[in-house]
Amino acid sequence: MSSTSLPLPKKLERIVEKFKRRSNPKQRYEQLLWYAKKLPAMPEEAKIAENKVKGCVSQVYITANLEDGKVWYQGDSDAQLVKGLVALLIEGLNGLTPQEIIQVTPDFIEETGLKVSLTPSRANGFYNIFQTMKKKALGFQLGMSA
Repeated sequence: MSSTSLPLPKKLERIVEKFKRRSNPKQRYEQLLWYAKKLPAMPEEAKIAENKVKGCVSQVYITANLEDGKVWYQGDSDAQLVKGLVALLIEGLNGLTPQEIIQVTPDFIEETGLKVSLTPSRANGFYNIFQTMKKKALGFQLGMSA
């Protein structure tokens, strides 16, 4: 972790710590699948083109709402491991302000140990999901300051 990066939000830090305790890739995948199972169902009507994450091999949808200055995401994927990545990001970023989300950099995935076990297309999908979530937060921030 570089000295210029900001500390991770508490919830995201806890998730990273959970993954760090898993010593082998199989345990990390199991942890990811556990997150996928925990992810609340996304309403079918939210699975529309404008909520679809571009650049993912699997179907991934993300929505975001702003309530009391905090961002709340919902998401889903048709692939279980990707759904786990979506769930991990939602759990780690939900309830933060747009500014806090914008400051998070994706390099925390390296700390989880997951990046080494993700296929290049899944790693790319992770970044696309993360960037989509940041873009939605930025939209809220720009809307708030306008």
